[in-house]
Amino acid sequence: MAVTREQIVTRAIEHLNQAPAASMAEIAQAAGVHRATLHRHFATREELIIALGWRAHEAWQRVHDEIGLDTALRTGERVEETLHALLVAHIEVAEEHGFALTEHLVGINPELVRRAEELEAREIELIEACQRAGVLRADLPPRWVSNTVYGLLVAVRESLRRGDVARRDTPRLLLETFLRGTS
Repeated sequence: MAVTREQIVTRAIEHLNQAPAASMAEIAQAAGVHRATLHRHFATREELIIALGWRAHEAWQRVHDEIGLDTALRTGERVEETLHALLVAHIEVAEEHGFALTEHLVGINPELVRRAEELEAREIELIEACQRAGVLRADLPPRWVSNTVYGLLVAVRESLRRGDVARRDTPRLLLETFLRGTS
């Protein structure tokens, strides 16, 4: 049975989450295909990583849609609940696409950088709304708060990857760590 491009992408993400520096040969083996098959879909490792970066950004956008970020920003209502939902939903994205949080190629591709900046700008708007509402400390720069979330997501990814924390504990750990430092 032939392996589809979608199956290759899924398996590549899973493997890169465990071995971020994996070669194309290692990724092909993990995907259950020959290296030549992988190269027919993605000519280079960089091309594969960029495709996976877009996949991670799509998941990030889905989080915004699912938690109703636009509605909270438009109405100014439920900003605290939306912030909590955002943080918890990011755990799943960090777990599923964790390699993309620190993958160099994702951070230098101009189109991916532009898209990340757009998505982050929406979250910064939520942070500012939470600061105005007294949910978060107003004396912290909003981008600093956003960067703190990013750092905590890297910590979540690494803690889960290493087995340092139970998956069921990550929402509580993330929320308590974040909120005790920013509210």
